[in-house]
Amino acid sequence: MKAINYLTKTRLLTAALLFSGAGILSAHETPKPKFIKEGKWRGEFTVSESKVPFNFELKGKDAEHAVFTLINGSRRDNFHVKSIGADSVYIKMNTYDAALVAKIEDDGSLSGEYRSLVPGFRGNSLPFTAEYGKTYRFVEPGKDVAPKADLTGKWEIKTYSKEAVPASIALLKQNGNKLTGVVMTVVGDTRELEGTVQGDEFALSGFTGPSPFIIKGKINEDGSISGEEGFGIYKNLKFDAAKKADVELPDPYKLTFLKEGYKKLDFSFPGIDGKQVSLSDNKYKGKVVIVEIIGTWCPNCTDQTVFLSPWFNKNHHRGVEAIALGFEQKDSLDYAKYTLGKLKEKYAINYDIAFGGLADKKLVSQKLPALNKFIAFPTTIIIDRKGDVREIYTGYTGTVTGKYHEDYEKKFNKLLDELIAEPAPESAAVADTNHQGN
Repeated sequence: MKAINYLTKTRLLTAALLFSGAGILSAHETPKPKFIKEGKWRGEFTVSESKVPFNFELKGKDAEHAVFTLINGSRRDNFHVKSIGADSVYIKMNTYDAALVAKIEDDGSLSGEYRSLVPGFRGNSLPFTAEYGKTYRFVEPGKDVAPKADLTGKWEIKTYSKEAVPASIALLKQNGNKLTGVVMTVVGDTRELEGTVQGDEFALSGFTGPSPFIIKGKINEDGSISGEEGFGIYKNLKFDAAKKADVELPDPYKLTFLKEGYKKLDFSFPGIDGKQVSLSDNKYKGKVVIVEIIGTWCPNCTDQTVFLSPWFNKNHHRGVEAIALGFEQKDSLDYAKYTLGKLKEKYAINYDIAFGGLADKKLVSQKLPALNKFIAFPTTIIIDRKGDVREIYTGYTGTVTGKYHEDYEKKFNKLLDELIAEPAPESAAVADTNHQGN
């Protein structure tokens, strides 16, 4: 009943938020519904004093049946549009607990907010507007300025902050004024970014469902670049960068490891199906087990899930199990059943999902004391048939990283093939027989 009560309250509060500002109609008036135009759009978020552009496409006969597609270079992310009243729409960001809420203006344009739907964080929002028929990102057609330099290549980024900031590199590709790329860190990547180079200035932005990202700067006389990167509702950071073909991030296979004296991982967390999930369960004995530490708020975790779920469905019969440990933005099992349940449904997850608690790295370290430290969501832990931890990978490198993702996938499959081929310990086979007999 608690989960039902939570969802009921959430829907009521969401409805109240959505109808606020939509206008009040008298009982005698019949609202005439407005429809969003099909085709390409250009939107702009207002973040502090700056604008963060994004592009999208709408397909569908009316607002109730339209599909909203975010465009970032070659990447496409689809979302469903719902009508709210006669002149407003609600676009839930799939498994991210956020939504675009917009009013359809008389001239056909959109105005609204990107809203956090997380309990306790609903005050976080970004205003935006959008215009139909505009397909450019930063610069209107015909107003391009010849670029001062070609930014294609690998860049070593130095970020300035009072707090510790992960090392990062940028992989950029320029074609005339058009610029695309990705920023990689040890905790993951920004997904594909799209932008422009104009004279000695450049800009890249990305919006795929989570909070939007922007990076802007100048090309210096010595060929280096400097500027500022922003994370939507989060803080902005200044940076300098230099082109360096051989720069690499710290080895993601060596950042997180077991403390001295440990060979195994042990935990017991409540599953979203109501059952406790523990590595000591007979279900996992003698099996190769992949433990994925994730959060539904984390875009790189979603990308890892997109990789792991179909892989698991294809290889489960070979003696492999997997567990997703979700750490969410609210320390509530009822809330986690909702968010992680949406993830399970969206990506056809057929392995166990458990709730670890609040999304806090120190908390993860406390709940998994065998780890030397916890650095990033996601973190992938691979366990052999004897129950020994054989590999820990920090972060995730998405498909936009090219060779980095290809290398990750090859190494992942190679190790899993080797571990699957190893014989199961005799004790595990006996335990499995007993489990089947029950």
